Order: sequence, then C-alpha cells, then structure tokens
Amino acid sequence: MPSYERLGELLDPASTVLLTVECQRGVVGPDSALPELAREARTSGALDNVARLVAAAHASGVQVIHAIAERRPDGRGASRNARLFRAAARLPVQQLTGSTAVRVAPPIEVGEEDIVVRRLHGLSPVHGTDVDALLRNLGCRTLVVTGVSANVAVPNAVFDAVNLGYTVVVPADAVAGVPAEYTPAMIRHTLALVATVATTDEVLGRLQAACGRG
Repeated sequence: MPSYERLGELLDPASTVLLTVECQRGVVGPDSALPELAREARTSGALDNVARLVAAAHASGVQVIHAIAERRPDGRGASRNARLFRAAARLPVQQLTGSTAVRVAPPIEVGEEDIVVRRLHGLSPVHGTDVDALLRNLGCRTLVVTGVSANVAVPNAVFDAVNLGYTVVVPADAVAGVPAEYTPAMIRHTLALVATVATTDEVLGRLQAACGRG
C-alpha cells in the first residue's frame, strides 16, 4: 500500500477524477444479467465502497464519471468479434439503451455534476469512448478506477488510462470480479504493477483531508 503522504499527493481534488465502471442495474443490480458477479459485488462490499467513494467525491469537489455499457435494441454497432459479446447477446437481461438496466445502480447516487459516458461497443470504458477527451478537458492527472469487473472492464480501464498518461489509483476493495479469489490476485499481480493500489478508507481519508483544507 502507498504511504499516506504519497496518496495525498496523487489525490488533489482539482486534478482527480473518480471513474465508476459498469456499476449499472443490469450488471450489479438485483435483476442482473450476471447474477454471480452482482452477488460478489454486493456481498464483498465493493458496491457499497463505490457508493462511499462517489459520495466523498461529491463532498470534496472531485469529478465523477460513470462508464456504462449498453447496446441499441437493434444491435447496430455492437461488437461481435469475441465469445463474450455473443454470449452477452443471449442473456435474459439486455443492457438496452434507455432501459432500467443501464441506470446507475443503488446505493450509488448520481450527482448533478456527474458525467455519464455510454458505449455501444468494445470492452474498454476508456478506449474508443469520450472518457479520454473529457479527462483532458477536466484537467485530470489522477484517475481513480472502481467497479466491475476485475475480469475484463476494470483492467481495460486501468491499462488504457496508464497508456494515455494518467496516474491511476485503484481502491482494491471497490472492485469486484468472479470468482471472488480472482480479484485480489489480479490486482496484486497485474494492476499493482501499473497503478497505485489502496483501500477505500485510505482514499476516503485523503479526500476528506483535502476537503477540510478547502
């Protein structure tokens, strides 16, 4: 884990953005298309920790971006070049544009200043979406990545952000994947090589301290 001072240097509210990845009702909600992942996100406390981080971001002036994966009802533009995409197209719950499934899931609260970025294709919440341009326009230097899943979208987001020149912080207990034991192993052996790994409480402490200074 990073030193408290080092984490404080990274988490300047003026240049930090919090990204929630696919924390939508159709993925982590009670009627999820992926019930095992939804159960893990909730029972592990990861979804609650994302909600706590979002609330702290609102209080400290940190910009929040919610990355949502969806598809048009007619499927136009959707990726079909991998087994994962073809399997998703057959799931009983579809992440259709405009449906309840693509709304941010409770207990996360979306603030008026939050930005919701929706993608119709691919695996990454960053590459091929508006996220990079938004981060640059917001003056972002540090991106805090949270959400699901540790299997696909979260690693994609972290690697893409690092490749684009951002410093990434990953609150390990605000990320979930399946099986449960995969997430800490992936974070330790993969994400920790390119990102600063912390806990939700450590990030909250630094954001609250920054808010107090303000």
